Amino acid sequence: MQGRLVAVLALGCLAACGGTQVMPTVKLPHALIAPLPGKIGVIVSGEMRNFSRKESRAGVSWIITLGPGHLQFSHDLFAALFHDAEVFPDMASARSASGLVAIIEPRIEQYSFATAQETGGSYFAVTIRYRFNLATPRGEPVDSFTLTGYGNRLAGGMGSSAPLTLATQAAMRDAAAKFMVQFPEQASAKLLASSQPLFAQVSSAAARDPIEAVPIK
Repeated sequence: MQGRLVAVLALGCLAACGGTQVMPTVKLPHALIAPLPGKIGVIVSGEMRNFSRKESRAGVSWIITLGPGHLQFSHDLFAALFHDAEVFPDMASARSASGLVAIIEPRIEQYSFATAQETGGSYFAVTIRYRFNLATPRGEPVDSFTLTGYGNRLAGGMGSSAPLTLATQAAMRDAAAKFMVQFPEQASAKLLASSQPLFAQVSSAAARDPIEAVPIK
């Protein structure tokens, strides 16, 4: 009861101060995997670069800015998966580049969080759902993978953005770890691993794979 009272008082203080800003960045650990051959183009669109959420919970305004952190996240993830990775702002720029074996575009489909007050005063929890659209070097759709990253951190002090920042970073790392382990098991990735070209899907409905379904070996 006393813990919840402290949480409510702290939330009131946050509201009076104008809300809480969260802008996570994450450094991915060194990947213990053999990178796929070739150079991949990574599209980080304006939507991804500027992705943000503003929500009010119990009178507190939370402003979560994910764009800048995900620009570096996208580069580091695919630089670990491939021998080389170059970031582009849009498909047109990527298509005009030479020497690419594929183009991939990461997107955030959903960002959601629960505050310590909502989890009973003990921890913050974050869920980030990603979609990764894979294309040929000409920009033709090949495959589309989805996965979800999860993260949580003990609340500590409710008057700080640190717990939500750390929970968001944990969700980003969780998603990156899943993708690095499971992407090489996909049929399209196996083509790239053997230096074979990708082929466009005849039907866009054929490329909707939940990457979480791939078993981790």
